[in-house]
Amino acid sequence: MSTATPPIREGVAHAPARVRMAEILRDYSELIKLRVTSLIVLSAWAGAFFAAPRTGVPELSWAILHACIGISLIAAGSAALNEVFEKDVDALMRRTAHRPLPAKRMGIMHAATVSGVLVFGGALYLAIYCNLLTGCLALATAIVYLAAYTPLKRVSPVCTFVGAFPGAMPPLLGWTAIRGRIEIEGLILFAIVFFWQFPHFYSIAWLYREDYQRANIRMLPVVEATGKATSREIVLYSIALLPASFAPTLLHMSGWLYFAGAIVLGAAFLYYGVRLANFKQPLTSGHSKRRARQLLLASVFYLPLLFALMMLNSK
Repeated sequence: MSTATPPIREGVAHAPARVRMAEILRDYSELIKLRVTSLIVLSAWAGAFFAAPRTGVPELSWAILHACIGISLIAAGSAALNEVFEKDVDALMRRTAHRPLPAKRMGIMHAATVSGVLVFGGALYLAIYCNLLTGCLALATAIVYLAAYTPLKRVSPVCTFVGAFPGAMPPLLGWTAIRGRIEIEGLILFAIVFFWQFPHFYSIAWLYREDYQRANIRMLPVVEATGKATSREIVLYSIALLPASFAPTLLHMSGWLYFAGAIVLGAAFLYYGVRLANFKQPLTSGHSKRRARQLLLASVFYLPLLFALMMLNSK
């Protein structure tokens, strides 16, 4: 009798459980917006990394790990609570209708409980293992994101400006987690992420304009049909990003290799913004959306590459 049959049957028998576990993990990763949270943790790590030498903390240390853990918890919880609050809005848009709450793969109370534990647990973790300032700042960041930015999305295009403040906080939180105070270097990292967000989010709103319109999300590309104001802001914020990205070299955080890289990355980012702004076809045209997607991809590559180069060429 062959001995090969039992292992095969055992594998088949356990396949549904493995598939179900994979689905559960996928739902949780969508709930906490894992890709966005990962970028947040990267920028927070950069802030902690640059603060460490000024405090005599090794660049690979428990202090930096604690900062990243606490910030990742509160970022994941804020993202999840955002999905709880916007469950009905997400159901109206094709790009978000598959999320676990609008698709009814997860209960609203369960998601809210998990989200609340992550937010308050993350703030408490930062207060205990880093310092009280960072715990309070992180909690305030979550509150502004959820209580101001989230409801404003259905009221006015000013939501993007308001949301850019909590969105730019991670590197500053990483800095304060190590240093225990707000300093110019941390604010420069904050400014980089602040200016970067506008081309990034406007390109998303440009690309998914019809989706946002269906859900009554009042992003700038939705409320103005010509795209002129959106184009102007994309270019202006991309230009403002250039001096902010040069500042780490001028403040002796990074060297001249980083400075050269920041020029190249900033010029490429600005190029895609100007290219979209100069396109004269309607926002809804296929060519227009293709250029918006190219700007979005450029923004996705820009920030992690800039921070990686900054850290590799740190002083």
